[in-house]
Amino acid sequence: MRKIWILFGLLVIFIFCFSGKYSITPYKFEPLKFFPKMPASATNPVTVEGAKLGRYLFYDPILSIDSNLSCSSCHKQQYAFSDAPNQFSKGRNEALMKRNTMALFNLAWYPSFFWDGKAATIEAQISHPLKANDEMNMQLNIATERLSKSKLYRKMFADAFGNESIDSIEITNAIAQFLRTLISHKSKYDRIIGGDGHFTKQEYAGYILMNDQTKGDCLHCHTSDADALGTNLKFSNNGLDAITNADDYIDRGRGAVTGKTSDNGTFIIPSLRNVAITAPYMHDGRFKTLENVLNFYSNGVKFCANIDSKMEFAHQGGAILTEEEQQSIISFLKTMTDSTFITDKEFSNPFTDKIN
Repeated sequence: MRKIWILFGLLVIFIFCFSGKYSITPYKFEPLKFFPKMPASATNPVTVEGAKLGRYLFYDPILSIDSNLSCSSCHKQQYAFSDAPNQFSKGRNEALMKRNTMALFNLAWYPSFFWDGKAATIEAQISHPLKANDEMNMQLNIATERLSKSKLYRKMFADAFGNESIDSIEITNAIAQFLRTLISHKSKYDRIIGGDGHFTKQEYAGYILMNDQTKGDCLHCHTSDADALGTNLKFSNNGLDAITNADDYIDRGRGAVTGKTSDNGTFIIPSLRNVAITAPYMHDGRFKTLENVLNFYSNGVKFCANIDSKMEFAHQGGAILTEEEQQSIISFLKTMTDSTFITDKEFSNPFTDKIN
């Protein structure tokens, strides 16, 4: 069935490209090594024109009710589209969010979005901050009215979707197309596993420790060997708090979405990519530095309700890593910073710096 929908989407592109109505260009993704096959949207295939429009919308505060916030206000390219170094982002009227803002890259592989997975698609994910009262507080009918008054946007929507009539589905589809192009795959780590370069002695020691089940034991959740995503894309409780009753979690995470007590206190496992530039860490941003994070996994893990069975050293408070071992792991993690991604002009603000 999925193949049928993909073929249908491609057929739609073909019809529009050659029917004389308008011409769109399928977006050409770069070849990727050591990544799983990229899932393609059957209903919203990425085009050059759609991604370009989405980039403009991503950086334009026109989509917030007060015209003072854009998606990029909380997702900054220089920090891998996270809101580092802020623990919580500020929304409308300086309202603080309740969870740390997640970075945006390699989203095409994610089966759901947000820390709790409450959005099943990238398109659905976009609607949440747009509509939330304490974030952009935008009603999509108002957004379409605003955009329809712009000659620039009318042309861009016509280029991307075939006519100047703008609707809410096209708005979210365009931003989603742009977000799917945000692929991070050119770090030092990528070059090395691709056979171009070498780790330093300390970086290599950290890499080995990460994947050693008797040491760091990170490989079950944070893939870094033969799978370059840096996450298994699952939900987990990593023992942040000593909560013995699953119903006592203040933030139930995934459990608040599924209604399952067994999901209480679990959150999506974030990618290790660009982790050195996306502090603070965890869903609540409690750890300011990578040193804090490694110290936690070494001797601060709490054996709690719903703790992930893969947290094999929870019974002893953590992996008990030496200071030298922790620093080696941090050294390796820094090799996953993608300086090309965070400076790529294709993903940057198409307006002036004054927009943000």
